[in-house]
Amino acid sequence: MAAPHPPRTTDWWRDAVIYQVYPRSFADGDGDGTGDLAGVRSRLPYLAELGVDAVWFTPWYVSPLVDGGYDVADYRTVDPAFGTLEEAETLIKEAAAAGIRVIVDIVPNHVSDQHAWFKAALAAGPGSPERELFHFRPGRGRGGELPPNTWPSQFSGPTWTRVPDGEWYLHLFTPEQPDLNWAHPAVRREHEDVLRFWFERGVAGVRIDSAALLAKDPALADFTEGVDPHPYIDQDELHDIYRSWRTVADEYGGVFVGEVWLPDAERFARYLRPDELHTAFNFAFLSCPWEPDRLRASIDATLAEHAPVGAPATWVLCNHDVTRTVTRYGRADTAFDFATKTYGTPTDLALGTRRARAAALLTLALPGSVYVYQGEELGLPEADIPPGRIQDPMHFRSGGTDPGRDGCRVPLPWTADAPWSGFGPAAEPWLPQPADWPDYAVDRQRADPDSALSLYRAALRLRRTEPGFGDGPMRWLDAPDGVLSFARPAGLVAVSNLSTTPVPLPPYEELLLTSGPLTDEGLLPPDTSAWLRGPEQSLA
Repeated sequence: MAAPHPPRTTDWWRDAVIYQVYPRSFADGDGDGTGDLAGVRSRLPYLAELGVDAVWFTPWYVSPLVDGGYDVADYRTVDPAFGTLEEAETLIKEAAAAGIRVIVDIVPNHVSDQHAWFKAALAAGPGSPERELFHFRPGRGRGGELPPNTWPSQFSGPTWTRVPDGEWYLHLFTPEQPDLNWAHPAVRREHEDVLRFWFERGVAGVRIDSAALLAKDPALADFTEGVDPHPYIDQDELHDIYRSWRTVADEYGGVFVGEVWLPDAERFARYLRPDELHTAFNFAFLSCPWEPDRLRASIDATLAEHAPVGAPATWVLCNHDVTRTVTRYGRADTAFDFATKTYGTPTDLALGTRRARAAALLTLALPGSVYVYQGEELGLPEADIPPGRIQDPMHFRSGGTDPGRDGCRVPLPWTADAPWSGFGPAAEPWLPQPADWPDYAVDRQRADPDSALSLYRAALRLRRTEPGFGDGPMRWLDAPDGVLSFARPAGLVAVSNLSTTPVPLPPYEELLLTSGPLTDEGLLPPDTSAWLRGPEQSLA
């Protein structure tokens, strides 16, 4: 295994590169077709060689897997499909020995319908203390046959399900994911105990799923989009919850990253005050099209909204919910929006690959921390999943119009000539791999100095060893139309050409890295990025 990474700052999370692992699809250690902790442990040398600072795991807890593990039945037990609690503890220790911190995923808005609390609530009946942990209500209409309100779902479909005794329960996602009542003190105590459980096992941080949805308007009144105040997104009561959580994290030196989708920059920044969350995902940047003016505006807005609270920005191009970067950037519309996902959208993979490589260097040069979703470093495209193999509930709840998220969750290719591209030793993977998956395999890319993997490894090595990267100031530089150019400390300059013609590079002393070759004349081609070292410049 590679030597442990030396720490760069005491506040490691301010400029870390964090690799997202979707356990079902990373590596299969026991040969049953599902990725697991044994598979991750066997690939820790790969992650150490890649040069990441931390690994964020999507949920590995006991779950019926209706929503890819985001329907948790027991936070204190690892799902047998992934391994055991003892294996998780060993993985955390082995990762730490390699200089890699572990971040786990907590899903506080809801639990699985197989959770002991919810099963007890169904058995106890209306008016019981057990039901107070959730949002059970009588229906409307003469016989209670109508749901209690008209709230929209985070997925397609209804947000209320009726149980045999006539009451309804709230679920912002699927019926198998009943929402918890965060006004109940037992709900708060339980989650603080869960945080302590995992911090005591050595995790460095916690990613908070759907972090802005926990608190609900107690009146559960009807809601009309654009007319009424939102009844379950960004309620003020959330901040007291996260201040309490921060106290727990501070006991262990742990950190939080929140999944906070909010268009209002000022309200977004409230979650990042010094006594709340350490960081939050930057979805505006993730969703932004490959357009210079839009990207620059997104970067400026991100830095501006973080500055008042002293929090570092986070940058991410893709995750387990989002169309892969290579595919998205090869389309006519390079933005991302759940509402516009549809079958058969054409893409130019060669163009998308050039842009994804350029975007990687752009992102890794920005101030703050960066998240890399598994397979992005291999340049994987979105896979087309045959309808009969789709598992994502977003597809089914849309009536089949939404292709779902499985296309970015296909098991990784490790060895080109091995069965299932080396994902596992025996059974077919839980999602089918495309026929060209061997072309993207790790072993082939390791041997190719021009591969996506080689680019990422070189970029992360420079980001770790060269001054100027990570948290800190930046200043935009004058550049031709369609070009983003900015200075960082120690003379570092990053240039990304989003125009349609080659452009000259600014004066430099050393060319550190490019996402693609320069022209014969030394110009930066379209959809290409470069890192340069030159004289140190004022960043004021």
